[in-house]
Amino acid sequence: MPLLCSGPLAVPCPPTVLPSLFIFHHSTMKLKGFAAALLAAIFYGTNPLGTLQLYADGMNPSSVLVYRYAFATLMFLIWMAAKRESLTISWGTAIRLAILGTLMSMSSASLYLSFRYMDAGVASTILFSYPIMVAVLMVVFYHEHLTWSTTLCILMAVSGIALLYHGKGGVTLSTVGVSLVILSSLLYAFYIIGVNQTHTKLSPVKFTFWIVFFGLIALLVYTFFAGEPLEPLRTPLEWASALQLALLPTVLSLYFINIAIEHIGSTPTAIMGAVEPVTAVCIGVFIFGESFTLRLAVGIVLILSAVILLVLSREEKIEK
Repeated sequence: MPLLCSGPLAVPCPPTVLPSLFIFHHSTMKLKGFAAALLAAIFYGTNPLGTLQLYADGMNPSSVLVYRYAFATLMFLIWMAAKRESLTISWGTAIRLAILGTLMSMSSASLYLSFRYMDAGVASTILFSYPIMVAVLMVVFYHEHLTWSTTLCILMAVSGIALLYHGKGGVTLSTVGVSLVILSSLLYAFYIIGVNQTHTKLSPVKFTFWIVFFGLIALLVYTFFAGEPLEPLRTPLEWASALQLALLPTVLSLYFINIAIEHIGSTPTAIMGAVEPVTAVCIGVFIFGESFTLRLAVGIVLILSAVILLVLSREEKIEK
């Protein structure tokens, strides 16, 4: 009979205890995974918190992005140094990661620019439609079969965006703002496909470090050609806002999403991601005084429902 403990104090373990211990351990791991997914979504949804504060202080989008990526790169570097993990990668891997880093950083740049033209909560909600973009791109470039469920999800997402675009009283959102956030979603969709097509033996931390590092290089080049000066951080609040953008929606969000995928899988993690735009909307409404209407609520629900249904339908297809 199995023992409850070893050594001279060992006592027999009843056969019914082992399954109970396994179930308890499994439930604990599931709970840990869902908690990690929730934290990852909430942390990523805090993007508007530091961004809008820095915008209010007169900082340009390029400076905000450079500080976010620079501090995140430094944090990942310290993390890897603490783990004594090597930074070396092959040239082939470096080229692939440079492309991915550029896609991710330009997606961030488009999103942050859109905050100048529309409410951050609305922009973050439209951005969350990127799984729909992924599905469309997979049909166009990889000739995946377009199912009725995918078509329905696309129509729901488009309807949700249309509701957000045509606001109360016939007032529409900025066309420039909507175009920028759709571009951000499209670039992020390409990034997701690229990550799925990139097979390396790098650890998640090392992989993400190089993505963020190359993203920083791309942003510095973008800032140079955009002609925007890199503005200094002047006050403690500005420093705190820049560090918040590096830590919460970048380092910790990516860290917790890895834990979530490990313990509950990618599908539940993706569904929990619906908390991201909800967090952004709450920050915009309660902290920065952005508007919230029934039409906006319906549009958000349509987009989130479309994404969740798409994720579930693709998971069911994989299981079959």
